[in-house]
Amino acid sequence: MTDKRAYYEMLLKHIASRVSITEKERELISEAFVLRRLLPKQYLLQEGDVCRHESFICEGLLRSFYVDEDGMEHTLHFALEDWWIADLKSFIKEEPASRNIIAVEPVILLQITRERREALLQAVPVLERFWRILNESACAAQDDRILQNIRLTGAERYAALVNKYPGLEQRLPLKFIASYLGITPVFLSQIRNNNAGKKKKEVKH
Repeated sequence: MTDKRAYYEMLLKHIASRVSITEKERELISEAFVLRRLLPKQYLLQEGDVCRHESFICEGLLRSFYVDEDGMEHTLHFALEDWWIADLKSFIKEEPASRNIIAVEPVILLQITRERREALLQAVPVLERFWRILNESACAAQDDRILQNIRLTGAERYAALVNKYPGLEQRLPLKFIASYLGITPVFLSQIRNNNAGKKKKEVKH
């Protein structure tokens, strides 16, 4: 089992790669976060509850999804190691969450409450810049995804996804990948079969 301190070091390294922090600030940051573990299929957040934490992922994989009125799940995001996850609107405005967040694998998180985050921003002002950088990156990624959904075919979106996140298809069930891409699992299987056939032909040549 990894030493608990190692998880806090992951978070501090993540922050220090974006902004400079002093030793005292490192201590204040560590004190503000609490370690939590989730089992596979355990919910981090359920739709309708208020999101009370912003979570940094040390180990594991989570998926956020929305369930429509017909009971169909729509995968909104997934989150891997060194990422953050929350229902940000619910977290900031303290209103019911619009999505579910569930562990796909065993997960280890470092969590901070809204109140502790506000206090930490007062004590460590440079973190205002850190969270601004995070939010800007998240907005840019969301814009890219919207444009991909407009410009690219399902096969091209799948290729872009596996190229950007190698190994994801071994960790996330294909039905969730299909849902994230906005295609059916059957169509995704066809895409994968076509790709496998092309690779075989390339090997023969």
